[in-house]
Amino acid sequence: MNKKNKLFIASKNKGKIKDFENLFKSYEIESLLDYSIDDVEETGTTFTENAFLKAKTISEELNIVVISDDSGLECSALNGAPGIHSARYAKDHDDLANNKLLLENLKGKNRSAKFVSVICLYYPNGDHYLFRGEVEGIILEEFRGTGGFGYDPLFFIESLHKTFAQMEIAEKNKISHRARAIEKLTNSKLL
Repeated sequence: MNKKNKLFIASKNKGKIKDFENLFKSYEIESLLDYSIDDVEETGTTFTENAFLKAKTISEELNIVVISDDSGLECSALNGAPGIHSARYAKDHDDLANNKLLLENLKGKNRSAKFVSVICLYYPNGDHYLFRGEVEGIILEEFRGTGGFGYDPLFFIESLHKTFAQMEIAEKNKISHRARAIEKLTNSKLL
């Protein structure tokens, strides 16, 4: 892990891992998909707590430097929901079901929202660093685009007149919540 060419991401989420691969092109990305290790149960009450918990648990288990991310969608009209429950909002890690439930719960309400990402860089000696990224948008009433994952087909960036799902991956990775958190990590010179 001390080599500059390898990063370990504490996730089994293929969409999230793909984002990391695109944002860290000069690194070889390894993840929980490469090991027979269970994903860490997210028992925290905030993105920060969950990112820390995942990174710490995997770092201690494998004795390596780990990067973890907890991220999700926060809707103003829903008091921040789905928030830390974004991936399982409709109970089953089903993107379509999550999106349909979100649309149902937002009927007739303010549609402003933001994506939030908190990244934790955790070292086996216990040193750790947290980086937060956010991006503002609105939730559309219908799906647009076929790219991305999760809530991307509904999350609309007004200044670009596109949803995340309508963007090329390179375009999304210039403005996304995860890109903003990773930029802070990269600028920290800790890697």
